Amino acid sequence: MTSDDLKQLDYAIAEITEIAAGFGLDFYPMRYEICPADIIYTFGAYGMPTRFHHWSFGKTFHKMKMQYDFGLSKIYELVINSNPCYAFLLEGNSLIQNKLIVAHVLAHCDFFKNNVRFSTSNRNMVESMSATAERVSQYELEYGAQAVESFIDAVLAIQEHVDPQIVRPQKLDKQRYMELKIQEMKEAKPPKSKGTYDDLWDLDSPLKDSKDSLRKEQQNRTFPPEPEKDIVWFIQEFSTELEDWQRDIMSMLRDEMLYFWPQMETKIMNEGWASYWHQRIVRELDLTTEESFEYAKLNASVVQPSRNSLNPYYLGLKIFEDIEKRYDKPTKEEKERLGRKDGQGRAKIFEVRELDSDTSFIRNYLTKKLTDDLDLYVFEKKGVEWKITDKAWENVRDQLVYSRVNGGFPYIVVKDGDYQRSGELYVTHQYEGVELDLKYVERTLPYLFTLWGKSVHMETKVEEKGVLFTYDGKKVTRKFIG
Repeated sequence: MTSDDLKQLDYAIAEITEIAAGFGLDFYPMRYEICPADIIYTFGAYGMPTRFHHWSFGKTFHKMKMQYDFGLSKIYELVINSNPCYAFLLEGNSLIQNKLIVAHVLAHCDFFKNNVRFSTSNRNMVESMSATAERVSQYELEYGAQAVESFIDAVLAIQEHVDPQIVRPQKLDKQRYMELKIQEMKEAKPPKSKGTYDDLWDLDSPLKDSKDSLRKEQQNRTFPPEPEKDIVWFIQEFSTELEDWQRDIMSMLRDEMLYFWPQMETKIMNEGWASYWHQRIVRELDLTTEESFEYAKLNASVVQPSRNSLNPYYLGLKIFEDIEKRYDKPTKEEKERLGRKDGQGRAKIFEVRELDSDTSFIRNYLTKKLTDDLDLYVFEKKGVEWKITDKAWENVRDQLVYSRVNGGFPYIVVKDGDYQRSGELYVTHQYEGVELDLKYVERTLPYLFTLWGKSVHMETKVEEKGVLFTYDGKKVTRKFIG
């Protein structure tokens, strides 16, 4: 870009920032960088400007860069959830493209700062990931690049299985909460001993020796005391196989996944919010005729329905617009029954932006009319063809909600970390009508074995029947269970 182009962009950024603040958007200080395509796609593949090296990031980079080179897709910008907030603009963007992008990323930053799912985010994660990269490099020097990479392979295979809770029970961290539950179990009182003649009051009931009852109760206790969703944390803390450097890597990778998790939980909301505001902010700009045409073309490409999948920009935008419209002009019934007043649409969408995630956003605000207007439906593959299987709006809504639960990943918990009193790991898939990819299960269990060090078992359902997968270090077996 020429010096004149940079001056125009600098002026546009100042103008757009002022307009966004006037609309009530609340964002961190912004830092903008203009980067060539190679850098943008490197950041896109790694997820951040600095991160540890791994072959999977290179694979993602080559896929994304090839699509860009062949004109199949294009990343115009990347924005980082941090304070200050970093936005990277693609070199070669026109001025109007950058105007739209600046408006878009300001809304993203507002969302990062104010949505409750991001309330526990590490806003210094750029620096933290840089430190992680240095530590991983040091471990590669000490223990060998192959050993470190193989271990990271195993951790990345289960990296989605963390617990992004934002409310801690009794305000305790996981370790202390588990210790408390274990202590409560240890202090559980044995059944009260009967007096000499107390048995006369329940002659019809079989007598139970209190010591035998207590021993049986202790045998039935499991570890952890409650099903544990955070499998990465559980293995990191309780695996007898791991060395200190491996626990350190698991801890760092878990922190990175917890940083990315809110973005997975709010993908539709976040993109819809940014699309909603870039449209309204750009409308306030004094554009030339050429800029107006170029903006209209670019905006249409961003928020149009997708032919092959669900476009989060489009769906999120339409839901936010529908919320504003309905709360600006509530029906007579809504006024009488719910006490709604005219002109509350803008306040309502700010409230939704703050409190909801994709699951509640869709469940609470995707209406029958909007489902019909957007022509949403459920489709499945029947034989060799894809066919529409359901258009009932409640089922469409519920299917969308199910697809967003737990970030779209299977919900799996540790049921027993000392299965059969032999130190084996038993995990359970919380089945809700969607089966696991069995090939993926069989490829992932060996990684779980590598991390735990002993046989691992996974309980799930296949064709509505309970199935237990087991990997003992040599092969994966499966058996039906009751």
